Amino acid sequence: MMNTSISRRQFLKASGLAAAGACAAGLLTGCGGSSSGSASGAASSGSSYTILYDSQPATLNYLTTGTDLEMVVGANCVDTLVEYDNKGVMREGLATSWDWDADTLTWTFHLREENWVDCNGEVVAPVTAQDFVDALKYVLTPDYAASNVGLVTGYIAGADDYYSYHVYLNNANTGVVDEDGTTYTVDADGVVTVAAPGADPATYAPVDFEAVGVTAVDEHTLTYTLTYDFPGFLSLLCYLPYEPAYGPLLEETGDQFATSAETTYSCGAFYLAAYESLETWVMKKNPENYDAANVFIDTISRIYNAEASVNGPEMIKRGEIDEATIGSDILDSWLADDTTKDMVSMDRPNTNYTYFYMFNFMPFSHEFSNWSVEGMDAEYEPENWAKAINNTNFRKSFLYGINNSVTLAVKAPEGYDNYKLNTITPPSFCANADGVDYLKCGDLANITEFFDEAKAKEYRDAAIPELTAAGVTFPIKVQLPYNPSSTDWDKQCQVLKQQLEGVLNDGFDFINIVITAGPSDSFLSSVRRNGKFAFLLCNWGADYSDPQTETDPFYQAEGARGSRYAFLRTGVEDGFITGDTADAVMNYMKAIEAAVEITDDINARYDAFANAEASLINNALVVPMGMSVPAYIATRLNYWEGQYASTGFSNKRLKGIHVLDHYVSMSEYEANRDAR
Repeated sequence: MMNTSISRRQFLKASGLAAAGACAAGLLTGCGGSSSGSASGAASSGSSYTILYDSQPATLNYLTTGTDLEMVVGANCVDTLVEYDNKGVMREGLATSWDWDADTLTWTFHLREENWVDCNGEVVAPVTAQDFVDALKYVLTPDYAASNVGLVTGYIAGADDYYSYHVYLNNANTGVVDEDGTTYTVDADGVVTVAAPGADPATYAPVDFEAVGVTAVDEHTLTYTLTYDFPGFLSLLCYLPYEPAYGPLLEETGDQFATSAETTYSCGAFYLAAYESLETWVMKKNPENYDAANVFIDTISRIYNAEASVNGPEMIKRGEIDEATIGSDILDSWLADDTTKDMVSMDRPNTNYTYFYMFNFMPFSHEFSNWSVEGMDAEYEPENWAKAINNTNFRKSFLYGINNSVTLAVKAPEGYDNYKLNTITPPSFCANADGVDYLKCGDLANITEFFDEAKAKEYRDAAIPELTAAGVTFPIKVQLPYNPSSTDWDKQCQVLKQQLEGVLNDGFDFINIVITAGPSDSFLSSVRRNGKFAFLLCNWGADYSDPQTETDPFYQAEGARGSRYAFLRTGVEDGFITGDTADAVMNYMKAIEAAVEITDDINARYDAFANAEASLINNALVVPMGMSVPAYIATRLNYWEGQYASTGFSNKRLKGIHVLDHYVSMSEYEANRDAR
């Protein structure tokens, strides 16, 4: 049969977002097993999977990390109490059953027989309930600086008190003096005194780990006692801080745990066989795993290559590796070439991450108890910005003036409307007790398309006299940073500037969007967490299947110093945010606090969270943008066979996936999607 060329437009149109919609809809389906085999093409027997990577992981320690690349070992080499099938339905993992006691707020898990293996695949010891206890103690040890400790301290009884005490104890033992002058001292009985300037000293008695709500009842019975009836707890178990670790190995290695293959034990579908920094890491099928029959890849090899984005596609052409990203700079040529056009498909859509624009409500230098925020540089006129951002009409001109379709078209030239969001939470993330999608609950049900040039100009015109009276000068400088290492982010910023200025500067010199390149490394700490922006594209990945997780970038408890994306409550407490904007911020905080307390009525809980999210958006404290656009890839994997969940690391697991004897075409990708 004669090969025919297809255009990029035709290819992208074929991909659409039926994929994302279909996989997300799977979250609402009933029970069912994962698919087996592939929709087309034979799978290799005794197969291997090889891929390049160009970013060196700082650690492989799954108990302390929170970054995508560093999750790979934890996701594939360590099993969790529960897991998901390829439709997003929860099923048994290391636990074969579990029970909930509402009176004692206790979950009880009954574990199956499973073993730890070393880097040679040799059995070391059985997996026991104590391994979960020891792992959680490690996470709650401040010396190890676990990045996800908040996923434990917020939900497990006694965890916050234990962790806080040991933070203060460490500060006392090491002579820490906070920048605000707070001191820490400890007496012979272990009581820590925290003395802050202008406040009465606070004392903290020793807290033993036995006070934390995790218990090994026996070798195969594990309990977690929660701080409150938290509906999302089970889904939280498919995340790193709730994975087990072999206790004696943790004790032996301490902060060197999981820094090499030799210091990493596995109980999952694969085991870590080798790891050489800036060279390679290898995972092999674990024959001891209880579900080894559903593991179809024998060897996973990741090879370090600093130019993976360039060399990967060329190695695909030579059949030397099994997967590579096909970047936007070469996508057109690959689709136009008969020898490569059928080698391009897409990654499985990730409905976990969503993107939104944040305003910087605290653009000045600010001292926190645990870090300093430099704020915007003088050339971007932070004083002028601080006055402007307190004006609701000013912010609403952005909310109604931004056409997210135009910005998303940079990465998805066709079908971009399918990735657009008018909310923070994506569709099909979760459903209430009646099966109603969360976005159809409460006031979120009334949110529709925001982009409206006429309304944007109305809000601009209403803002101009108010801003003028406040002493604002025009045009208002809007610093818009981007990370140069993120593909096409700079192009998206250029498109946003042209589009939004085209709307708001029509007839009046209203704003001047100043695009700035941030550092490629440590962008978040250098830019967002450092307050060096006026307007910034941010993203958030949900941690568990409950709408409370979508509040994490925005909600701050009373007196919580910083730590959120836009310093909202801090801005009010310290006088940066005033007037109607301050009222809107505090109403949101109070609404979230009320919603969290609703645990016995899922419908009421979801309505309360939906009302709070709607208020955040309708007051233009945040501007929704969209979902992740899946990468275009050449791969021999049928990702639709793999585990799926809207939260956690399930999508990173290669269990259940076959390596095919060919690269997947777009038509095969769609067939695999529809057949799962």
